[in-house]
This record gives sequence, structure tokens and C-alpha cells, in this order.
Amino acid sequence: MQSIDFCTTGMFIIDDIHPAPSAPDQTPFLNIPGGAGTYSALGARILSPSPRSKRVGWLVDAGHDFPSSLRDMIAAWDTAVLIRQRDGPTTKGWNGYGANEHRAFKYLTPKLRITAKDLSPELLSAKSFHLICAPARCVELVDGIKSRRAQLGNSLRDPLFIWEPVPDLCVPAELDNTIRALQHVDVISPNHAELSDLFSVVATTKAGHVDRQVIESCSSKLLSSVSSERASRISVVVRSGKDGCYVASSSQKAWLPAFHAATPEKVIDPTGGGNGFLGGLAIGLVRTGDAVEASKWGNVAASFMIEQVGVPILQTKEGKEVWNGVVVEERMKEYSMQCI
Repeated sequence: MQSIDFCTTGMFIIDDIHPAPSAPDQTPFLNIPGGAGTYSALGARILSPSPRSKRVGWLVDAGHDFPSSLRDMIAAWDTAVLIRQRDGPTTKGWNGYGANEHRAFKYLTPKLRITAKDLSPELLSAKSFHLICAPARCVELVDGIKSRRAQLGNSLRDPLFIWEPVPDLCVPAELDNTIRALQHVDVISPNHAELSDLFSVVATTKAGHVDRQVIESCSSKLLSSVSSERASRISVVVRSGKDGCYVASSSQKAWLPAFHAATPEKVIDPTGGGNGFLGGLAIGLVRTGDAVEASKWGNVAASFMIEQVGVPILQTKEGKEVWNGVVVEERMKEYSMQCI
């Protein structure tokens, strides 16, 4: 039986987060659990209360310096995590923020990529996969996962592949490779800056908001770059920070607001918001089959990631899971009212 709804090939990283120059009095936050794998898994986990939490799969490479407190935290999330001991230190990253939520990132220790060969049979059986990678590696991962699934000998339905392009390769020189990768995925989800960079245009207005016409135009260009048959099977979901997200497919086009659009003071740190969105989006696609509805799930998941530095806090009150003191189902209902 196919029991895993979601699996990410993103990594677990221990982050050092340095605030923007506009906040000079704020000291850096060090040794914070993070990474695209962590936040995307949490985005899926938040929308999967126990016992469904066991349907969220991911992989953690723990070095010799891996804190026991992080092991306890991960265990408390009750997911289908695969923790592997690695030689050397845990992957560590530096995050620095500038104006307009611009994020700079670099690795402080060697990274250990996750490939199709690293996934256990349980993780390989997932109904959806989150990929964060270059276009060429996207194709390699999809082919590798499909090949290994076939080797399992199980009659599994084709999974959904949700692709998060890496910022450095969202450039005009990679447009042809990006289009080739679109032949292999179900969703491509750049943020607004990455999408506009791909076409060498500007996606923000002088007031600092996303230029909707630019985003809509670039999304249409991606959809029109593939065959009509292929275009009928994929969605472009553009993550646009405080301006929400844009969903485009051959049958749907919609702008959805960010959950905290009316309460920006509740946004403490945007780190992980986009990754968390994609975990929520993937789970939403598996359970609803609708890209617009799934993007609502993604926006709700993202809202929990950005309310603090580091990961959201899980507790139990009166027999219900609460994240950051909130029952997720109640936030989903609140957000649905925002979208009316």
C-alpha cells in the first residue's frame, strides 16, 4: 500500500541567520534547524495531523556534531523521516537578508546532496516529490525516481513532481533547459524574482509590490513553451512573498493573497516560507487534485514558517495539535474567508 503522501529531496541544514542592515540592533541567530528539506517537510507536516504525520517523508544527514536536541525535536514531529549518520559535520549554511526580503545564502560546510539512490523503498513510494535543483538535475532526479520505483515491482501510480528551481540558474541562458525540465514535472514554482530573472524583466513596482502583469505574462510564456497536451498537465505557481501567489494552468488562473497580508507585523523571518509553501502545496495536490485549492494550503503552511526565527512550535492542547498556538484547521477556515 502506498502510505507516503509526500517526500522531499531537499536537505536538512543548520542555519546561521543574519538580519538585514535595516535591523542593526538585531543579533544573528545561530545553529537554527533549517534547509529546504526541513521547511518543505514541515509545510506538509503541519497539514497532516497525527496519524497522517507518518505520511510525510524526508531525509536528514546527521553529522558528528548533530545536537541531540534536534533529534528530539524531529522525533516529536512524528514523520517518516530517515536519519542517516554521515562522516564529517552536518551541512551548515549562512543566510543574510537585504532590502525587499532579498536573501543571500552560502554553505559553511560541505553539502551532501540527496539523490534517487538515497531514498528508501518507503520514501520512493510517495505520491508526491518536492525537488529543489537545477533544470538538468531535475530531469535526472525524476528519471532516477521513476526508474527506482519500477525496480520495486509495485504497481504504483505516477507521482506528482513539484519543482522549485534554484535562484542562481533562473537566468535567460537556462531558459531552454528549464523548458526541457517542464516536460518532466507537474508543477514549476519559482518565486516572482526568479521567474522574472528567467526572462530578464523586472517583476516589482517602485512601491515594492509584485507587478502582476509581468508575472502573468512570464507564466503564460512558460505554459506556451510546451505542447498543448503537456500544458494541460502542468501548473505554474509563482510564490510572491507578501503579495501571495499566482497560479496558472491551461484551465485556471488566480491570484491568492498571503495569509499575513493584512498583518505584516506578524512576519518575523521569511526564511523557509517558500519551502513550507511547497510542502503544503504538494499535500494539497495529493488530497484535492486542484492547483488553486492546493495553493491555499501552501499559503497557510507558509504562514507558520515565517512567524518566528527558525521552525514553528508544535504543542498539544485538549487533544488537538497546535502550531505556534494555533489549530491549523481554524487557520485554514480563516484563510478561506480571506479568499472569498
